[in-house]
Parts: sequence; C-alpha cells; structure tokens
Amino acid sequence: MRLFLLTSLTMVAFASNSILNRFAVDSGSIDPGSFAIVRVIAGAVTLMVLVLLKRGRMEFLSGRRLVGGGSLSLYLVGFSLAYLTLDAGVGALILFGVVQMTMFLVTALTGTPPSARQLTGAGVAFAGLAWVLWPSEGALVDITGAALMMAAGVGWGFYTLVGRQERDALSGTAANFVVALPITMTCILIVLDVRELTMEGILLAVICGAVTSGLGYALWYRVLPNLAAAVAGTVQLSVPIIALLSGALLLGEAMSVDLVFGAALVLGGITLASTKRKK
Repeated sequence: MRLFLLTSLTMVAFASNSILNRFAVDSGSIDPGSFAIVRVIAGAVTLMVLVLLKRGRMEFLSGRRLVGGGSLSLYLVGFSLAYLTLDAGVGALILFGVVQMTMFLVTALTGTPPSARQLTGAGVAFAGLAWVLWPSEGALVDITGAALMMAAGVGWGFYTLVGRQERDALSGTAANFVVALPITMTCILIVLDVRELTMEGILLAVICGAVTSGLGYALWYRVLPNLAAAVAGTVQLSVPIIALLSGALLLGEAMSVDLVFGAALVLGGITLASTKRKK
C-alpha cells in the first residue's frame, strides 16, 4: 500500500508539471524558454541545498551520472521545444508512448523481457491514452515537433531506467539536475527567444522546478527500485489522464465521454500490468 501511495503521489507531481507549465505560459506570465530555464535552476538549487543539509555527497564522475544527467537534459530540451508546435494532447501521447516503448525495448534487450500480462496491460493502457489524445478530424502532427517529443520520450525512458540502480535517490537526482543544468540552459538559449518575465511566471516556474520536478523526480527515484521496469513504464501512462482531469477541475477545461472512457482503459491497463494473477 505504501508503494502504491508513493507511486500515485509521484504521478500527480508529474501531471502537475503540465498544469503549471500550461497555466503559466497560457496566461502570458512567462514564455516557454524562460519557464524551462527557471524550472531547471530551481530544481538544481533546491536539491543541492537538501543534500547539503543532509550532509550527503553528490557523485558526478560516473557512467550512471552521465546517462542520468544527459537523458534528463534530452527530456527537458525536447519537451520545451516540441510544445512550440504540438498541442498538449498529441505531445503527451507521443511522449509517454515513446517512454513505454523505450523501457520495454531496453529491458527486453538486456535479458529481462516483460511478461505477457504486463504487455497486455501496457497495450490496453496505451489504447486508452490514444483514444483520449489522438487528434480528431484528420489533424496533422508537426513532424519537427513530433521528432523532438520522441527524443524527450527516449530521454525520460533512459532516465527512469538508470534510476532503478540509484543508491541515494535525493543525491542522485540532485547530481542529475546539476549535470543537466548547463546543457539545458545552453540549448534553450540558443534555440528559443527568452523574453521579459513576470513575478507570477517566475513563481510558477520555481514551484514546478523545486517541488513537482525536483522533489517529484527524487521521489520517483525512491520508488523505482521497487517497481519492475515494465510496470514503471506503464504506470506513467496515467500522467496525461491525471493532467487532463486536473485541467478540467482546475482550469475549466471541458470533460467528455471520450475522456472518461479513455481514463478507464488507462487505469484498467495499469492495474493489469501492475498486479500478478493469483495461482
């Protein structure tokens, strides 16, 4: 039960990133590039302070840190740039679909393939997500935006996989943010137009970076060693559904029958993939 509650809290934190980002940018309080930069700075500073208060140590020179920091940068940059041309629904579908496929492929190639039950559950959950988020009336998806979001999905998939071997969740996440900080800032500043900020926009970005990203990712690294890789990939398919439901409740976005039906499929698929059949 404790693992379920911690995992659920982590998924809520991930969904909150989308809500905070959407609200801040749509309200005109901050531009996407500035939001991404403030987010990663706030996450890095918060986590480093917490590690220092614990008198912990951050490891920077290791293969795990290279993959962790690099994949986090790939996710942050791809995510920020993709949403310049993709709508939120299509972007979330591409992101978490690629995360799931990346994790299944890597675990299969490393000798720990997912079970038939986990594959079935993942398929049901992905079908529910596609039902909710797939563009209607033949809408076209921007190829460049889709490629960037696919890159972000690969980055987050590897970030999740490497986190299963992290010995200290807080220190590992802090070190990943420190490594990712200069890479992310450089890429954002080169590609995006960073404009004047408002205090409201900065505050929302700080909350997103320090709380729902920094602490949320640390919590994710805390629960990952207790989750099978296939389950960890499938569970994350709940994030877009949580974000859409939260958007309806908090931002006044419309609810639909398709949303309810798709959410039921996603949750059912996650349950199937996350539980074992009784003998």
